[in-house]
Amino acid sequence: MFQSPDLAAKRAALAPNAIAFEAGETALSFAELNENAARLASVLFDEGVSPGERVAILCRNRIAFFEALFACAKLGAILTPLNWRSPAAELSPLIAHSAPKALLFGIEDSVVARAILRPEIASIDLDAPGGDGYAARLRTARAYAGREVWPGDDIWYVLYSSGTTGAPKAVIQTYQMALVNFINAREAFGVNGADTTLNFLPLFHTAGINLLTLPTLMSGGRSIILPDFDAARILALLHAGRLDTFFAVPAVYQQLALAPGFREADLTRVRSWGCGGAPMPDALFAAYAAKGVCVRNGFGMTETGPTAFIASEQEARTKPGSVGRAQLLLDSRIVRENGEDAAPGETGEIWMRGPGITPGYWRDACATAAAFKDGWLRSGDLGMRDAEGSYYVVGRLKEMYITGGENVYPAEIENTLASHPSILEAAVIGAPDRRWGEVGRAFILLRPDAHTPTKAELSQFCRARLAAYKAP
Repeated sequence: MFQSPDLAAKRAALAPNAIAFEAGETALSFAELNENAARLASVLFDEGVSPGERVAILCRNRIAFFEALFACAKLGAILTPLNWRSPAAELSPLIAHSAPKALLFGIEDSVVARAILRPEIASIDLDAPGGDGYAARLRTARAYAGREVWPGDDIWYVLYSSGTTGAPKAVIQTYQMALVNFINAREAFGVNGADTTLNFLPLFHTAGINLLTLPTLMSGGRSIILPDFDAARILALLHAGRLDTFFAVPAVYQQLALAPGFREADLTRVRSWGCGGAPMPDALFAAYAAKGVCVRNGFGMTETGPTAFIASEQEARTKPGSVGRAQLLLDSRIVRENGEDAAPGETGEIWMRGPGITPGYWRDACATAAAFKDGWLRSGDLGMRDAEGSYYVVGRLKEMYITGGENVYPAEIENTLASHPSILEAAVIGAPDRRWGEVGRAFILLRPDAHTPTKAELSQFCRARLAAYKAP
């Protein structure tokens, strides 16, 4: 069985004084990160947290999240990040499901945190100034010795991910998954110990943890932490040349492109740009290309750790919409409904397998069984592979609709609509129709101060670029 050493302690031994995290005026070295994690492990142990038990955390992006992540690793406990965008009514069932022994929370989310607390759950206020607060308890705690090795198949943390299937599922994240993602991210983005990356995507999602903060930390690099998305601050960091790698979702790239100062900002100092979470519209890619930036589309899931596919710069420039190829430690297939491999150019479901795939969903054997077939993870996403081996994601299996006997994939139509000069974003769904069975219905968000196109104009625009049956 694969095992790793204590990664926080190992990084501290290799470069104790190098900066691991920067947040505002605070800079934390690898030695300090390891020490704080060890002290927090002791605090959690004193609160009754044992190996295999859960520690919930509800907070905006901050250094303390990663101290908690490594404290749980030292204890053998399981971190359970909670979505701070959710109300107490949505979080309470997750608390019941995970049954944490302790809950850490920040000041911004203290009202919700207290609403979901139960008598048996110890609470630690990350911002309380008194002796019961996080900082004071760390100062007085002893350093917990921790485990010398972390078994690869042990659970490090679980992420609640509902995707498009309704009720949240707790996706297991193991130590092996983290190390495989580290290898795949180094291969995909060239992450190294001299890098500085930006942490602003929410930490209750895998991208916030793993793209690219944890791989950068494992490499010995630095992560600048912002509490949440701040377009002006991000543009300032980019323009100042502070960042070497940058990963975001299309909505972030869109907001940056609309922000004051985007036109003047120098973005060329970032070495590696990545995008995932949703298809990036071709028009948005072109807006960055005009500034000398090559944003590379990727595809991954919470279940894949998440780094799975990423387009090379050549693919990004010459194959619009491509997510590239499966990364080093991942196998992939495009599979027809009958379970056979699809031919190049043919649409099918994306299946994946490899050492970085989740073993399943925590306390949900039925969902785990449904997600796998003969050792392959069934993504639920529809894709296509071209003759040269580059992959494309064309939509979700459950979002596809059939009009007049023809399969239609909303992502293709959304991308076309987003190329209209008046349209900022578009979403397409299938709607019942007496004649055709289903037809597309499009919802659009206009650009600020844009001309409002008529339905006839948009229909003509789509029909000039798509088969007539695809026009919504």
